Amino acid sequence: MAEDRELRVRTLLDSVRAEGRTALTAPEGKVIADAYGIAVPGEELATDVDEAVAYAARFGGPVVMKIVSPDILHKTDAGGVIVGVEGAADVRGAFHRIIENARAYDADARIEGVQVQELLPKGTEVIVGAVTDPTFGKVVAFGLGGVLVEVLKDVTFRLAPVTADEALSMLDSVKAAEVLRGVRGQAGVDRWAVAEQIRRVSQLVADFPEIAEVDLNPVIATPEGAIAADIRIILAEQQPPPRRKYTREEILESMRRLMQPRSVAVIGASNEQGKIGNSVMRNLVDGGFAGEIHPVNPRADDILGRKAYKSVTDVPGEVDVAVFAIPAKFVAAALEEVGRKRIPNAVLIPSGFAETGEEELQAEIVAIGERYGIRLLGPNIYGYYSTWQDLCATFCTPYDVKGGVALTSQSGGIGMAILGFARTTKTGVSAIVGLGNKSDLDEDDLLTWFGEDPHTECIAMHLEDLKDGRAFVEAARATVPKKPVVVLKAGRTAAGAKAAGSHTGALAGDDAVYDDILRQAGVIRAPGLNDMLEYARGLPVLPAPRGDNVVIITGAGGSGVLLSDAITDNGLTLMEIPPDLDEAFRRFIPPFGAAGNPVDITGGEPPSTYEATIRLGLEDPRIHALVLGYWHTIVTPPMVFAELTARVVAEFRERGIEKPVVASLAGDVEVEEACQYLYERGVVAYPYTTERPVAVLGAKYRWARAAGLLGSDRTESARLGGGS
Repeated sequence: MAEDRELRVRTLLDSVRAEGRTALTAPEGKVIADAYGIAVPGEELATDVDEAVAYAARFGGPVVMKIVSPDILHKTDAGGVIVGVEGAADVRGAFHRIIENARAYDADARIEGVQVQELLPKGTEVIVGAVTDPTFGKVVAFGLGGVLVEVLKDVTFRLAPVTADEALSMLDSVKAAEVLRGVRGQAGVDRWAVAEQIRRVSQLVADFPEIAEVDLNPVIATPEGAIAADIRIILAEQQPPPRRKYTREEILESMRRLMQPRSVAVIGASNEQGKIGNSVMRNLVDGGFAGEIHPVNPRADDILGRKAYKSVTDVPGEVDVAVFAIPAKFVAAALEEVGRKRIPNAVLIPSGFAETGEEELQAEIVAIGERYGIRLLGPNIYGYYSTWQDLCATFCTPYDVKGGVALTSQSGGIGMAILGFARTTKTGVSAIVGLGNKSDLDEDDLLTWFGEDPHTECIAMHLEDLKDGRAFVEAARATVPKKPVVVLKAGRTAAGAKAAGSHTGALAGDDAVYDDILRQAGVIRAPGLNDMLEYARGLPVLPAPRGDNVVIITGAGGSGVLLSDAITDNGLTLMEIPPDLDEAFRRFIPPFGAAGNPVDITGGEPPSTYEATIRLGLEDPRIHALVLGYWHTIVTPPMVFAELTARVVAEFRERGIEKPVVASLAGDVEVEEACQYLYERGVVAYPYTTERPVAVLGAKYRWARAAGLLGSDRTESARLGGGS
């Protein structure tokens, strides 16, 4: 029974703690393995040489002998492991040698004896483990084992605990997945047995948060089963303090008042140009916000023609948002007044908190916020935009192009880049939000709101870290079935777990955990800032694909080759053109053109050839997406191509036939205008690049799979993922 096993493990862990240890010995590890049904070989602890001989004889055949010491974690390094010992004389010699090696390695080490263990059959070595990730908490890992595990790092991660099916999926998520299925006539491993080892380890660490790391390395996987040759368990030095949690309803209610306020107070409002309080006021007034705007400044009677108040407590009626434009040292006192006024949201623009080492000052405002139930956005931010409310609560330039893209950034500089990109590309946005230090409100709060917001069709987030990775994953899983979530995770190359006591711990750094778990949550990961912005701009434009078959129609053979490469790089499928469809395409292209896929109509063809082949691509239900490669010629000028393409796509859309169409335009500067024309009419088009339009299409496909609109992603298991 679960209660019995948990009691056994709890008793053992308490005794280890009582001795002041964090590392369990091998026999203690076996007790836990047996409690959780983690398959390990038969073994006994010999405290003297005669016991070792007796135990070896009982097992029959060769055995493995290992030092048992709470002070020696890496037994092999200490010369404390001898494999393949057989016969009484060899057992005696091995026992003495192991003890001598251990003494030489660490003269003060406590030695409890020598473990005598059944020798496992030869098989495929894999590693199963679990670590405590600072962002995501308990994470289970699986990969190919052996001596190269930390060199190849062919490992995949999931949030613990995992289901049996999730554990099985991990076997297909490593590069060497085919090895497990069997190659060159060799039988594959017992996949369910391996998956069960993963599942049981994940349940163990979920049940006992104080277990920091578990390492089964190696697990010997054979066609008949999977047995862990060694189990290492390390306890945490201390548990992190629990984070304050809000219910989904509480988050949605406070976010509604933040993003759709009826009344805003500006603390530190000013008549003096060049002051942040003046810029915030001007943006609110000039941006056309229809709600009430209340300036707060003890030394002014009116600001920009509006009555000013000495304190926010003097403002009449309910206020939804207080925007702070005062120096950091005055924020805490003003926040107390906001709390007494029962204002639910504080937007903290000032810098000078944790980002400059003022941790205590930030902790003080967080405590005030929690005491009064105020949600804090920031500090150290540029503010935020909620365009459908005509709200520019920021000191940056205003923005008023309404649309379906919500953009967030942890950095103010990135926020300005987002603003400039949106303006240049005429991207319609529903919101732009700065998060700064994330003292309270963070990505999972915003994601929860944007997931429900009818004005938002796509969410794109720049982040440097996540305060609560599990809360983010939960919010993402609720949102992705309805709309795409794009993430640019900065700091991909920063080392993760600096000091790890296990192989698994050493592997769980360098962004690997983020990458796997964001993919698991259905998030589209952008490799760079421009990619994030282009995905956010393009995904709402493209309809969802209904199948995998992608066809390239191109006027330039060179573009066709590069587009084919981009298709493969992004994990998409070039359709194998059936004979009847091949013949249908050939009727429209010259004899020196090429059917197949890409369909090369050649550069000298008139507009009618482009139109006929695009029509055929949209008409045939076996084709699910089109990639167009245009080459600038005098026969078919750029705007002629753009107009005919947009017209045909619109015609089919009116007939109820919607397929994603992207285009790469090669030519002189006129192609830029043609691309903008196409983009505004539902065709994602780019000049001078074959990679970018296919990357956006690939992102749309990844979302469609994650949202359950297509079948399982074959390329995901092969770890292709293109730009993700």
